[in-house]
Amino acid sequence: MKMSTRIGNFMAGVNVLSPMRWTLILIVILSAQLVRANSILIPMDQSQSNHLKAYGIAYWILRNDIEVDWLLNYRGGSFLVKQHPAIHNELVVRGVSFEVISDAQANQILTEIASPAVNYDVMRLEKYPRIAVYSPKSNQPWDDAVTLVLTYAEIPYDVVFDDEIMSGVLPKYDWLHLHHEDFTGQYGKFYSQFSNMPWYVEQVKEAEDLARKHGFHKVSQLKLAVAKRIKEFVTGGGFLFAMCSATDTYDIALAAEGVDICERMFDGDPADPQAQEKLNYDNTLAFTDFRLKRDPYEYEFSDIDNHPNERGLRQDNDYFTIFEFSAKWDPIPTMLTQNHARVIAGFFGQTTGFKKHLIKPDAVIMGENKEIKEAKYLHGVLGKGFWTFYGGHDPEDYQHQVNEEPTDLNQHPNSPGYRLILNNVLFPAAKKKKQKT
Repeated sequence: MKMSTRIGNFMAGVNVLSPMRWTLILIVILSAQLVRANSILIPMDQSQSNHLKAYGIAYWILRNDIEVDWLLNYRGGSFLVKQHPAIHNELVVRGVSFEVISDAQANQILTEIASPAVNYDVMRLEKYPRIAVYSPKSNQPWDDAVTLVLTYAEIPYDVVFDDEIMSGVLPKYDWLHLHHEDFTGQYGKFYSQFSNMPWYVEQVKEAEDLARKHGFHKVSQLKLAVAKRIKEFVTGGGFLFAMCSATDTYDIALAAEGVDICERMFDGDPADPQAQEKLNYDNTLAFTDFRLKRDPYEYEFSDIDNHPNERGLRQDNDYFTIFEFSAKWDPIPTMLTQNHARVIAGFFGQTTGFKKHLIKPDAVIMGENKEIKEAKYLHGVLGKGFWTFYGGHDPEDYQHQVNEEPTDLNQHPNSPGYRLILNNVLFPAAKKKKQKT
């Protein structure tokens, strides 16, 4: 039989294959390719379709007892993992961009990263961090950017509050988040605008009941006790991440230990007139030499925060810059600043940004607006643990208002501002390396 005849007979057979059989053939072909291609690269540069869910994928892989390599500074902080059909399927389902590569290609990437001539490094992620979010049980008239992004990325977390912390649950967790909280006992200093609102009245009652339950006469005393438990958690090796008013009020509460800084409408008696002089800055994590805002009707706690009138910026010119650290020499701040953008749109909060001259010298500034001398993103070490402070309330809502609808992250899957939060979520998963600096 001539070759042309054999080919014709084969093509005739092909033409009569059912759609189901064509599908099976394609699956076999793809499976063969996957067998030969032994690694998955999840790029985190501009080619990524959903940066936020990519972090959720990394977390999901870790929960399945599979290690992940975080390629620091390489293509925006990409992830590299051994090929597995379940991982492949999960990436497809969640809409995360990925590249199937051979072992040879993976080794080539790792060789490039190892070169001393480039600012790259490999950080091995070994275990998934257990996450707790500090939040009251009552409904709040504002959203929490961290819980929004954890939910969107499909990263599980537990909600804890004063009862849980006072009962000693924190050692169960690796990572604790604080958001729009007031550790000073002044109920967010919402008194002038919202003291008659049902949600405010409910929050005050809840806080006072909790204080009495734990044997304290004042809410400020309970909040200080909670703050000290959190500090013990960090000192023992925990990871603390705080945003918005939980940043400065946390330090203010620690500095004001044993000092009454609350006026009569907050705790039933006047504040100590010498409170400012009695602050102990040795107790704080990030800030020093700050001045309290004593007016109970002023929506500020201290001069740590850059007030809008001081900043002199509008939404169209409000940006901060993320520093680029040495991946091989400073892996921790490098991990925390992974991004596909270095210039990030600013956003307000009750605490928007931190005056640089009030930051302790041992704190690492990772993001700032240099022109207005404002730090936006801080990191530090305490004992065996770490803390990160991030100014502002919601990275994709410039000026979030009370009772405003929460941000729909389906509209912001590539948010560089939200990526900074998720960097911190994965940080405890990293295999610890001895820092060279």
